[in-house]
Amino acid sequence: MSTHRRAVEQIRQSYAEIPGGAPPRLAKATSNLFRFRDPGRTAKLSARDLDEVISVDPVTMTAEVQGMTTYEHLVDATLPHGLMPYVVPQLKTITLGGAVTGLGIESTSFRDGLPHESVEELEILTGDGRVVVARDDNEHRDLFRAFPNSYGTLGYALRIKIRLRPVQPYVRLTHIPFTDSGKCMLAMQEICERMEHDGERVDFVDGVFFGPQEMYVTVGRFAERAPYVSDYTGMRIYYQSIRRRQRDWLTIRDYLWRWDTDWFWCSRAFGVQQPVVRSLMPRRWMRSDVYRRLVALDRRFGVTARFDRWADRPVQESVIQDVETPVERGAEFLEFFHDKVGMTPVWMCPLRSSSTWPLYPLEQGKLYVNFGFWGMVPLPRGQFDGYYNRLIENTVHELDGHKSLYSTSFYAREQFWHLYNGDAYWPVKREYDPDGRLLDLYDKCVRGR
Repeated sequence: MSTHRRAVEQIRQSYAEIPGGAPPRLAKATSNLFRFRDPGRTAKLSARDLDEVISVDPVTMTAEVQGMTTYEHLVDATLPHGLMPYVVPQLKTITLGGAVTGLGIESTSFRDGLPHESVEELEILTGDGRVVVARDDNEHRDLFRAFPNSYGTLGYALRIKIRLRPVQPYVRLTHIPFTDSGKCMLAMQEICERMEHDGERVDFVDGVFFGPQEMYVTVGRFAERAPYVSDYTGMRIYYQSIRRRQRDWLTIRDYLWRWDTDWFWCSRAFGVQQPVVRSLMPRRWMRSDVYRRLVALDRRFGVTARFDRWADRPVQESVIQDVETPVERGAEFLEFFHDKVGMTPVWMCPLRSSSTWPLYPLEQGKLYVNFGFWGMVPLPRGQFDGYYNRLIENTVHELDGHKSLYSTSFYAREQFWHLYNGDAYWPVKREYDPDGRLLDLYDKCVRGR
């Protein structure tokens, strides 16, 4: 903790020294955002000394963690105690601070909501340069409640205290096939509401849509022993196994990172799913942060766009989004998405929030399904970049859903503040960043400043 206090003082002083006209931007080794910005006049604020697990308490089942600590590092610290965070987002280099201020989700979200719902305490560097400790029961409650989905526009998480839950060494997976999206959504709803399948407790629920006549709900259950364990960190690919086997076993650590090796399925864009390429590629390179760097380089130098022009291919639009709809509208969304966008696979992850959080107002206790889709889609003739993303935005909100803000957005200002609760945001913004040193949520997430 003394080391942490020194790091806090260092970043506080660095923040104070940044000129008022240059909005600060955290300098991080990795990023999982897909809002690529021109650095412009932003000033980098180093967070290199805020990436450690301070402590894990197996008695109270809590952890004190610095804000820039990755979930990979956190899980490595908690699993030896037989514990894990309530919700562990899919990718190893997502940071705890990033998951709290920018949301996150995984297959425990049907029961435990989003990562911030297991947070007990936040130490925050606010926009006006203060360091405050915010809890749900102290004088900074409004900041604590508004911090999720604020994306660093109210301040930066320096230290986070979270609750942990017990784990067992293995996870038994069952992949349940469906040929109809309506029946798939009904089955997912029943499993999540009863928290069981075939009379047994369920600890994890997610699914994959491969097409209108092929989709799977995957349920996972903790186990003390396993007859075997599969390894999807080498030649074998996890998402392909869903279509080939009904039952599978993984260690808890491999289960938590089952999507990271191939960035769900996006590694295919780099040829990594080709057997020859895969056999030559070092395992340490098969991870999401490596692929994310390749995407950033491609965007910077325009390699894919140039190749498409050379090959006389249609201009492509990047469609990288996570959206939620109520489970009863999920089949409608899948039908729309398949007909109008046509990208597959699509990840499906149910979630239920136990409370109402102002800046991402999901209805308390209601079951939603998150749909994640990430790739490039050829634009129809005569259409311009943003066509598909705008179409998805409009449809999601027609279906009473919500859209995450980690990627491109196209909302008009008035619509944005209606959807993301400007009435709750602005009083907190004025209280903790009265001079507007940090960008506001619209400027950051829509205008891409």
